[in-house]
Amino acid sequence: MPCLRHCLACSVLCVSSFVSILSTASGAGFKDKVEPILVNYCFDCHGDGTTKGDVSLDFENPAAAGKDLDLWERVWHNVESRLMPPSDKKQPSAEEIHELTRWIGKDVFKLDPANPDPGRVTVRRLNREEYRYSVLDLLGINYQVEDNFPPDDTGYGFDTIGDVLNLSPLLLEKYLSAAQTIVTSAVPLEAGKIPFRSMKGEEFKRPKKEAPDSQTTAKWMPFAKPLRLVATKWFAWDGEFKLDLVFKVTGSIEATENTAALRVYAGTQKVAETEIGWDTRDRISLTGKAKLTNGSTEFVIELEPKNPPREGESPLVARIESLNLQGPLDGSVKEFPAQYKRIMVDGQPPKAEDVEGRRAYAQKILRPLAERAFRRPVDQATVDRLVQIALVTDQQADTLFEEGIRQAVAAILVSPRFLFRAETQPQPNDASKIVMLDEFALASRLSYFFWSSIPDEALLNLARQGQLRAQLTSEIDRMLKDSKADRFISSFVGQWLQSRDVTTVNVIPQVVLKLKSQEEGFRIFNGDVRRDMQREAEMLFEYVLHENRPVTELLTADYTFLSEKLAEFYGIDGVKGRDMRKVDLAPDSHRGGILRQGNFLVITSNPSRTSPVKRGLFVLENILATPAPPAPPNVPALEASKKQGLKNATVRELMEAHRKDALCASCHARMDPLGLAFEHFNAIGQWRPDENGKAIDAAGKLITGETFSDVDQLIQVLATKRKHDVLRATVEKLMVYALGRGLEYYDRPEIDRIVEAVERKNGTLRAVVDEVVASPAFQKRRGDGNRVALK
Repeated sequence: MPCLRHCLACSVLCVSSFVSILSTASGAGFKDKVEPILVNYCFDCHGDGTTKGDVSLDFENPAAAGKDLDLWERVWHNVESRLMPPSDKKQPSAEEIHELTRWIGKDVFKLDPANPDPGRVTVRRLNREEYRYSVLDLLGINYQVEDNFPPDDTGYGFDTIGDVLNLSPLLLEKYLSAAQTIVTSAVPLEAGKIPFRSMKGEEFKRPKKEAPDSQTTAKWMPFAKPLRLVATKWFAWDGEFKLDLVFKVTGSIEATENTAALRVYAGTQKVAETEIGWDTRDRISLTGKAKLTNGSTEFVIELEPKNPPREGESPLVARIESLNLQGPLDGSVKEFPAQYKRIMVDGQPPKAEDVEGRRAYAQKILRPLAERAFRRPVDQATVDRLVQIALVTDQQADTLFEEGIRQAVAAILVSPRFLFRAETQPQPNDASKIVMLDEFALASRLSYFFWSSIPDEALLNLARQGQLRAQLTSEIDRMLKDSKADRFISSFVGQWLQSRDVTTVNVIPQVVLKLKSQEEGFRIFNGDVRRDMQREAEMLFEYVLHENRPVTELLTADYTFLSEKLAEFYGIDGVKGRDMRKVDLAPDSHRGGILRQGNFLVITSNPSRTSPVKRGLFVLENILATPAPPAPPNVPALEASKKQGLKNATVRELMEAHRKDALCASCHARMDPLGLAFEHFNAIGQWRPDENGKAIDAAGKLITGETFSDVDQLIQVLATKRKHDVLRATVEKLMVYALGRGLEYYDRPEIDRIVEAVERKNGTLRAVVDEVVASPAFQKRRGDGNRVALK
């Protein structure tokens, strides 16, 4: 009975620890305070020869058991979460729990809460999204990583974990190829072009002194009367310009003799004149040249009627599309595309014979690019190597200076200093040494936490000045207000609440809704509804964060974010339009909070039915941070219960039959009450009053003893009696995401401190973010090596 043995072992780990500690702990504190707690609450089932659940705590060699740190870590977790002792057994007081957990931390793990161990993070490769956004913010190129890189591995539920972000030879080849593709777009080769400006037809109007209320523009110039329309344009240069008036003639589908004279003036200069008439072309040009001076110039379009239309014919109309201007034509002024100027900051390079001038220009381009890409100042030797790459390419036959810059930028993009996030320290390989991250490493942690990208100039400048820590709160404010913070919302929520998956998870709506055809099912539940469910989850998290609302409001919110289509899917009236917006909910809406959103309900379902197990596991792991043990092998499918005579059964009835197997019962005691509370919601997240014509029973009792009658009461239990666990789960998830590593036993005191600090700040989500960033785990690190081996 491996699963049952595992669970019972968790429940009585405190007892095994008791026996082992007899030979390892010292001092009267254990005998006087800890031993009585263990005897009073654990020994009835698992001590003094009792072996309930095949677990015996009568160790022949207690010293060996006392060295099992993993064992004590699980004891700590189960006791602190009040999972053990079981709720139907005598419970220790809060003071006793504190005494036991304090002893575990201090005497077993030798932890000092006043000087917490920040841990260390494996050097991390940029994941796909971090690579995409780093390239976008550095070079302005949105590289399609989904089409070119394999999916990233995940650890602890996130794709930011250093230990799983490996670099294979195949991926390295893809990085080399990607770098060439990116720099081709990032550094255009075309030379500067003569400036081009365009004035739209609607800009030309009758002078106000002649017709102050006139609505006439050059978009509609009838041949029936004379018209003089004026517009003004400012130029910064002197010289000769080419003018091109683009227009068409409309009004009669048959040929007509109706004509008019069309003239263009630049100031007092007549630029061009022609007689126009019936014409079927969509685009006609009238061109000429004029000398313009620095300043404002008045441009005039005149139309003078000539031959009238024949009797019964409609008059023609000139419709001016634009007046285009290009100049100075002598090439004295050149303009470059925005993308070119982003890299080539001073425009075109010095002449080819000016080697030193080109070297200086290459350095001016490459140093700031390398510093932003590498997230810290670069040494002169690195800059010189990059400049040399550019100049060697530039000096080859039939190549341009820009081609050399391309190759140098490509070298930056394939450098380990760009692809990996390494945090330098003064004493590497010294696991006993704890150091503050330098401010450049702190800037990177902040930027990849909130923006999934490189630090901007503001962060780097503060790091250069040594002022980033001093202005940390204001920088968090600034970064969260930036539109780039949407990346944090979509990435963290997408993985914590799995909203990334709702658009693709396999659900068969026609089976769930018992419809006749696939088309009927997709009319109700389709891609639009799925995408809106994803946005609903993200927007609620974003609102609670930005409005400084309590974490528990993620569960209890009496509002949500809906489009007309999603509101119709939920059966909520009064929402019109495609845009998602905040909607206050009626008490009987059956909605509100992440656990009553379609996102959670769909991603925790099977293709054709609900899954209380998945829903229960989700709540245990993501909302309460108390995951159930892994399932044992060869567990029978729930549908197998139907073969036992349960036809037309509800999911609850199938679950009850399933739990009769002792192999399954202990784990399901944790999951099922939580999952069955959501049975009023079908597999696509719609509310249903019954299942297979039978009333749905959503009542239950948590393993920690709290009872509820329906999902609304369950959510109130989670938000009140289990509030501490909800806050702890949120802190843990954000810590894992931000740090890029799993949490260890030495993180527990700091997590406890953060949760207590958040509770003092009204339990807000923003307080969680602030405390995670302020934590030693985020701002410090220790050296590489085995910390435990040093003890």
